[in-house]
Amino acid sequence: MAPFSILKFVSILGFAVSALAATCEVAGGTSDDGPAIAAALSTCNNGGTVVLDKTYTLATVLQTTALNNVAIQLTGTIKLSPEISYWKASGVQLTYQSAYTAWTIGGSGIHIYGGGTFNASGDTWYAAGTTGPIPWVIYNAKNVLVENINMVQSPFWHNFIYQSSNVTFNNINLNSIQTDGSQAQNTDGWDIYRSSNVAITNSHIINGDDCVSLKPNSTNVLVQNLYCQGSHGISMGSVGQYAGVQDIIQNVLVKNITMVNAENGARIKAFGGSSSSTSTTGGGNGYVQNITFQDFKCDAVTLPIVIDQCYETSTSTCASYPSKVLINDIHYINVTGTGTKSKEVVSMVCSDVCEDITAVGTSLVGTSGSSEYYCTNIGSLTSLDFPCSVAGSVVSSSKSSTTTKKTTTKTTTTKTSTTSTKTTTTT
Repeated sequence: MAPFSILKFVSILGFAVSALAATCEVAGGTSDDGPAIAAALSTCNNGGTVVLDKTYTLATVLQTTALNNVAIQLTGTIKLSPEISYWKASGVQLTYQSAYTAWTIGGSGIHIYGGGTFNASGDTWYAAGTTGPIPWVIYNAKNVLVENINMVQSPFWHNFIYQSSNVTFNNINLNSIQTDGSQAQNTDGWDIYRSSNVAITNSHIINGDDCVSLKPNSTNVLVQNLYCQGSHGISMGSVGQYAGVQDIIQNVLVKNITMVNAENGARIKAFGGSSSSTSTTGGGNGYVQNITFQDFKCDAVTLPIVIDQCYETSTSTCASYPSKVLINDIHYINVTGTGTKSKEVVSMVCSDVCEDITAVGTSLVGTSGSSEYYCTNIGSLTSLDFPCSVAGSVVSSSKSSTTTKKTTTKTTTTKTSTTSTKTTTTT
């Protein structure tokens, strides 16, 4: 499939507000303003606006899952109570990777806006060495627009889009740095799960994990105009974690991204196979298909381009049990910038053959001023504008480089289950 045909949707959400629609202002200032927020959303449901223009403490779970054509105007600050024991015991469980949340937002025709802040009190969780609740989750919802919101110190993922459709986040400012300046981990900007027609646009993210992660069964997704700092990249996956379960990521455009001081840039990750029919560490099936990374600028990114079809799977397991997740129809257009390794800037490791991988306009360089590319089981080398070897060799684009690079061995599997050794060649 041609890369430019992948995504032709624009999420446009209209919110008609009657001149007689109700406005509900929440007073705030108590030890727990959650019940008052819930009451306002009930009163102003079906066409009204809830105004949050003061400081609010959220100390009990909010489950607002039947909203209809309602606006939440957040110009003040919501502060999540830092009561670790309460949230661990009472947070809404989401049945995915032990995630839970403080606030489920569901229904149809929901607009959250205003320039205000959700402060999730992450310092408390960081100091305790544990993860907390996702501040809020778009939960079994459709036609949702969240825009012009600040989120700080999330104790876990900032945003989770869960079993929802037609959801847009626009102009969101995320920052999970601790008060002492340390980087907070497990603080994904967005995670998308079992959702379709999702747009993440025009946002600024400083965090300690994936800037955006597409979890299983995410389709028709636009990620555009983001600045990501300190992250693990824009990630497709991980998928294939649970044996016998089909995971799909399809029709995704990632465009105009600036990735700074990150571990990965444009990333695809799938678990390898497994001998166990009940495995929770690989053996699932499915596919990652029709993905384009375009105009992707890397500034000090450890590995700017990554395909890992043996994610969290041992080399020996992947050799015996290749991944059942097919990776194909993947396109890189104008991926440029610098890596933090001496030379290696691309790592494409497929345990089974990845088909229809293309690259144009690639310009990447390591700290030594030269570039190396490691590819295994890539089935379309002629469509790449950088040198790769199907056999799993490290290939250098530097004319002056030699083969004095230290020898490294990787065991991988082709369709005939052969084993290849990582060597170095020069073009």
